[in-house]
Amino acid sequence: MTDETVRLGRDFGWLWAAFATSSAGTWLAFDAFPLIAIKVLDAGPARVSALAAAGLAAGTVLALPLGPWVEGRRKRPVMIAMDLVRCAALLSVPAAYALGVLTFAQLLAVSMVVAAADIAFTAASGACLKALVPRAGLLTASSRFEATTWTTTALGPPLGGLAIGALGPVATVLANAASFLLSALGIRAIRGDEPRPARAASRPRARDLADGWRFIWADPTLRALFLNGVLVNGLIMAVAPPLAVLMLGDLGFAPWQYGLAFALPCLGGLAGARVARPLAARFGRHRVMLATGTVRTLWPVGLALVGPGAAGLALVMGVELALITCMGIFTPLLAAARLERTPQDRVARTMAAWSVTSKASIAAMTALWGVFGAVLGTRAAIALAGVLLIATPLLLPRREAPEPLPEPAPEPSAA
Repeated sequence: MTDETVRLGRDFGWLWAAFATSSAGTWLAFDAFPLIAIKVLDAGPARVSALAAAGLAAGTVLALPLGPWVEGRRKRPVMIAMDLVRCAALLSVPAAYALGVLTFAQLLAVSMVVAAADIAFTAASGACLKALVPRAGLLTASSRFEATTWTTTALGPPLGGLAIGALGPVATVLANAASFLLSALGIRAIRGDEPRPARAASRPRARDLADGWRFIWADPTLRALFLNGVLVNGLIMAVAPPLAVLMLGDLGFAPWQYGLAFALPCLGGLAGARVARPLAARFGRHRVMLATGTVRTLWPVGLALVGPGAAGLALVMGVELALITCMGIFTPLLAAARLERTPQDRVARTMAAWSVTSKASIAAMTALWGVFGAVLGTRAAIALAGVLLIATPLLLPRREAPEPLPEPAPEPSAA
């Protein structure tokens, strides 16, 4: 059975619908917390930066024991619980706003809880996807998730801005909370039996916390993809604050122009996700991953040359379109390879370790590039990240890895 002909089934359809709903809510509420901090709580730049960095960093610390904890439990109840936790935490914001008791500390606490729940949900959803979809369908499933991500990324922030303008600063937070509730209902609708976890739930030990990283490091292919992904994602995200200062401050672009410069190129991610599977079928997965993983790093250095006016806006959109299109092809291939090479009883720990490291590196590099921007200047900081990105393909696996051994069939759950 080939990846082109495999049917993913009704249960995957519910999982996909749940993901699409929560992704739409997340991107609709993009930058809602900084906006509330500025408009409602009169927070300055330092507190807004702290809200973004501290919430992400603290969330990753809280999520450290969640990988082993998730591994020993059935994954769909964990996913439903994390959706409900995120829904409840987010609902506290409009409730406090309506009562006039909203504080910066509450925003920070909610951001921590949501970040930790995000990591736990991601760990459980990877294991759930692998259990629901046959091996031959993992690339197709990953491509559909990737296409959904880029679609909601392109449409969510502009629509969220309109909603905030019409309905107030907490409108999109309320919509995001509702999206997690709908996601929980979608996951609840999955009817297939869930395999019994290979290891029983137990109190996490110190050794368990590092087990995901040990497994990644022991597999040469996963290790190379992991190191490459952590550096690439961190460097790309680290450029965002200096670039925002350059475009919105020094060059005088309007906020709608800035948003448009990053929203429209997301359609390239949608296109890339749709062609990832045909390209892999024609040229081979490894060759396509190596090519797109290399080409995506060549563009961001050009952001240091952005100037004012239409030409500058066109330059940013062109660079982002090329970058995001390559990412749209590369990411589902990476996601499929990661699931294929990870045994079912290690997926949650491995996904948690991967997600924790990625988020922590983004937080650290974002803070570091803020210092570089202040010391070297915004253009120099952007150029430095672009030059370092060009070197990251050296970490990609140079040879196609052998196929992992087939896994034993999971033990079915009791009726």
